[in-house]
Amino acid sequence: MLDLGLSFLAAVSRDANAVAVVDQSLRLSYGQWYQRISSVVAGFDEIGLAAGDRVVTVLQNRWEAATLHWACQFAGIVITPINWRAKPDEVDYCLQDSGAKAVVYEGISAEAVEQSGEARSRIRISLDGDGRGALAFRRIVESAAVSADPRADAEQWSVMLYTSGTTARPKGVPRRHRAERAAALAHVAQNMYGRGERTLGVMPLYHTMGVRSLLAMAEIGGAFICLRRFDAVRALELIEMERITNLYLVPTLYHDLAHHPRFASTDVGSVRKLGFAGASMTDGLVKTLNEAFKPDLFVNHYGSSEIYTFTIEQKAAAKPGSAGRAGLNQMIRVVKLNAASPDDLAARGEEGEVIALLAGDESFEGYWQRPDADAKALRQGWYFTGDTGYLDADGDLFVTGRVDDMIITGGENVSPAEIESCLSLHPAVSEVAVVGLPDPRWGKIVAAFIKRRVPVEHETLDAFCRTSGLANFKRPRQYVFVDAIPKSPVGKLLRRKLVAGEYMAESTPASLQEKGTQA
Repeated sequence: MLDLGLSFLAAVSRDANAVAVVDQSLRLSYGQWYQRISSVVAGFDEIGLAAGDRVVTVLQNRWEAATLHWACQFAGIVITPINWRAKPDEVDYCLQDSGAKAVVYEGISAEAVEQSGEARSRIRISLDGDGRGALAFRRIVESAAVSADPRADAEQWSVMLYTSGTTARPKGVPRRHRAERAAALAHVAQNMYGRGERTLGVMPLYHTMGVRSLLAMAEIGGAFICLRRFDAVRALELIEMERITNLYLVPTLYHDLAHHPRFASTDVGSVRKLGFAGASMTDGLVKTLNEAFKPDLFVNHYGSSEIYTFTIEQKAAAKPGSAGRAGLNQMIRVVKLNAASPDDLAARGEEGEVIALLAGDESFEGYWQRPDADAKALRQGWYFTGDTGYLDADGDLFVTGRVDDMIITGGENVSPAEIESCLSLHPAVSEVAVVGLPDPRWGKIVAAFIKRRVPVEHETLDAFCRTSGLANFKRPRQYVFVDAIPKSPVGKLLRRKLVAGEYMAESTPASLQEKGTQA
């Protein structure tokens, strides 16, 4: 199999004059971009970075971040991107844990890096000029250099992503060139991308979705249109101005696009393919997007940083909630909750834990220096995802949440996703999140946190749940109206914050605030 450096050279050979990357006023063809990538590789040599070294980046989705990603592939360096919002202690942790030799940052992340004790002992490169003792990236990327030859092969490490760390310290996920390329090719095939696609590069390059968009475009001579951080107005402008052909976003960003006042007046007709991942999409949002974009393809991609693809559903609007079937490079199973073996299968329709085959081409091989995490997640050749779900009568997977999110109320298992999808269909509900809150009688009660589009009372929502066919024991016993649903920087719902009371109650009169319903 080709390594990623050779993959990029193949793109230059096929499409040297095609637009490769756009960032504000900058537009580079594949040929032009290759020369800048070559300069960065030469710059790595000058400052003593070598194959196998890790380089931490703390960057937004700028052309420089994309350039660094490709330069590392050529040089055999393991790029280790982290959230540009990281605090100094988080920068310290990732630098120390990864053993990185250098860190690259920009103005918005400069304070965190400059306050990081670990960063002081590393090579520091600043995108926005010379920092305190830092090298200026522009001096590297603008210098003349011979065309770079790939120095890695398909078996070498390409990237190390860090998991979100919502419940514990983030875990490093090292991935080889072959796994990254297999994932990119599967992404092209499963989303039916054609030559010269144009994608909105807004999913962060420290997230597997962002990396996949970047690599996939090079496989097809496509354009990666940078959006440094998500802004609905700017995203709509770029969709119209750059004639974006596909979107690959988390549900939260789709929600913000489709519900923005500017959406109706924006020409989104160039967008023919929608893909989403990172979280389940409610039935209500699926319906809204299908009517708004009328896409030729609407893909639900279910996967993770560890194994890029678990399953694919290419007709998301036709079967809302379905995550489909195993991707091109994968096999999956649903095993009983707390299963001792990957052979302890759940029955059709029975909720259990989703597991995926580690022999798949897109799979990782274990966490970075975390044998404890390996022992928990990697068993008998299978990756135990920690996600709950079930297979329906057709054999399609429905993902219902996380094992840790399961609500046990009065001895019954209740999945938040089913209730969220039900409530999302009510026209007054803008967003909804469901969690279990402690209760002395039931153990936990089902609580629904609602961001309202228009005024609505809990009695109306409860009646809606009753008439929707939702089982009585699954109905929310408490409704809380909030100004916003807490999410991670990439749009993942943070249920733990709702359970801990870390949310802003809706700023409306007391009569419209939190009320409980009776069984």
